[in-house]
Amino acid sequence: MIANGEPLFDTMRQLCLRVEKTWPGVLCSVFAIDRTGVMRPLAAPSFPEAYSQAHDGVAIGPDTDAPGRAASSRKPVLLEELASDPRASPSAAIIHGLGVSACWSLPVLGAAGDTLAVMNLYFHGARQVADVEREVAEACVELCETAFRRHESTLDRDRRANVDALTGLANRAAYNGAMAQLRCDDVGSWALFIIDLDNLKIVNDTFGHLAGDALIRAASARIARAMAPDVTYRIGGDEFAVILQQPANVADLNAAAERVFDELEVAADCDGHTVVPRATIGGATLSKTERTATSVGEAADFALYHAKETGRGGFVRYWPGIGSRITSRRAAIRDVSEALAENRIEAHYQPILRLDTGLIVGLEALCRLRSRSGDLLPAGSFQEATTDAHVASELTARMMAIVAADIGHWQNAGLLVEQVSLNVSTADFYTGSLAKKVSETFSKAGIGLNKIVLEISEDVYLGRNDRVVAREIEVLRAAGVRVALDDFGTGYASLTHLVNVPVDIIKIDRAFVARLWPDDPSTIIVEGLIEIARRLGVAVVAVGIETEVQASQLWAMGCGLGQGYAFAYPADRDATGTLLYRHAASGAGTSPLYADRPLSRPNGRVSKRRTSVA
Repeated sequence: MIANGEPLFDTMRQLCLRVEKTWPGVLCSVFAIDRTGVMRPLAAPSFPEAYSQAHDGVAIGPDTDAPGRAASSRKPVLLEELASDPRASPSAAIIHGLGVSACWSLPVLGAAGDTLAVMNLYFHGARQVADVEREVAEACVELCETAFRRHESTLDRDRRANVDALTGLANRAAYNGAMAQLRCDDVGSWALFIIDLDNLKIVNDTFGHLAGDALIRAASARIARAMAPDVTYRIGGDEFAVILQQPANVADLNAAAERVFDELEVAADCDGHTVVPRATIGGATLSKTERTATSVGEAADFALYHAKETGRGGFVRYWPGIGSRITSRRAAIRDVSEALAENRIEAHYQPILRLDTGLIVGLEALCRLRSRSGDLLPAGSFQEATTDAHVASELTARMMAIVAADIGHWQNAGLLVEQVSLNVSTADFYTGSLAKKVSETFSKAGIGLNKIVLEISEDVYLGRNDRVVAREIEVLRAAGVRVALDDFGTGYASLTHLVNVPVDIIKIDRAFVARLWPDDPSTIIVEGLIEIARRLGVAVVAVGIETEVQASQLWAMGCGLGQGYAFAYPADRDATGTLLYRHAASGAGTSPLYADRPLSRPNGRVSKRRTSVA
């Protein structure tokens, strides 16, 4: 049985039965000794269940009965007369009822000399052990040792297969096994957390992988402590899972998640560097709609993904609508990836003009996707795809290449292009040096970086807690690239942020421009923004101007630049080239609304200044 790898319980049971058959009248039992030093009955086929129950969990030691003393001393203990032993056995009454009066306990030792088990032989009548019986008993102990060592080897192999070496937590294989064993017939009986470490990559990149490993160890210990007795698993490089089965945890997932955040908020020493572990959590519960372990796992993944997209560092519990949003996002990523592969990404340009004369002083490059049917799709229709870092960075690289080629085309045609701006996303700041990509793309095309403006939205810059974006902006500006804060007023910013934000331009969001009505708060906000920007030396561009009245109001407030449908719709390279040519030929603005009528300030003076975007 040992050679065949039979279960230890079955092997010990058969061994006891064979000993009893060899020695008629002898009763045999085997107790395993666990790592805490207590007895765990393993086989006692001829004893009543009460015998095993009486010994289960009893600590070994010199003041216990024969099995406990043999296990503790690691030497055989023979009690020739049980009735005369001053140390009471936990099963004394049961043994007395069986008519046995002597006990011989022999320890089963491991390779390191530690006690793995104890084999017990009970005899009828007081007696000593004959030499031949001693030889048989020692042979049985050897068999026990072989069986236990094989068992320990199997357990160790299983531990290595199911335990994460870095953290000591159960690993992905153990998690898969545990999920497969969960009962799913009781709605609300268990829940699942998927936890992602947000700052592991930046710690690895900044301080090295030793610091990253220390961060993983610190975070794993804290998560496990916060969730105990529920089990925590490490299921990926920076990802953990917790199967919640404690009623209090399942009943209040928000409180359970908050305990994790509380444990993580204290800084940890990571290879000599002080790091505060940051995590995002997605959770789901066994429910009427998620009624299998697989569906609960998918729901928790969806919730985690949504939490990371809407704001890292928080907890999101799954709700059915999340799946639809993620499906939509995946479709957008697929569509953009296919468009990139098939060269169906285009740049269309909208002019930026002086509001007093209509003179074009710059262009904004807007990304467009040409569908296979020939329809032109605006960026808003596939914006979800830019939440994928790879797609977003590839899209930006493609747009930069197109813009560089188009500027070169216009310059070769003798057209003056002062500045062109293009949008960048969060991913562009975290997938290699953006400044290096910009420099290589435009320098290779012979275009000075002073002609380039990069537009970033408020949530990209001000919605981040780290310094990655700020450092990259500093490098870009030092190289001559101008930086514009787009959609100003719609994200995280307040007026005081303008003091610290190292940008050259702010672009007032169209939502404010659309509400420039008498007594509307937007009018007061826009006036304040323009005045503060003027004092800070930051240029202001109003976006989404659709009427001459809006343009006049903005000019009267002191805003010198604007863009919108009042002047021109976005157009492709050739149409934009035609527009630039007409402006160059006429020497004045060609706005469809007021091409020949310059705007006047409230004091009646006409501005004659030549203005650039920055």
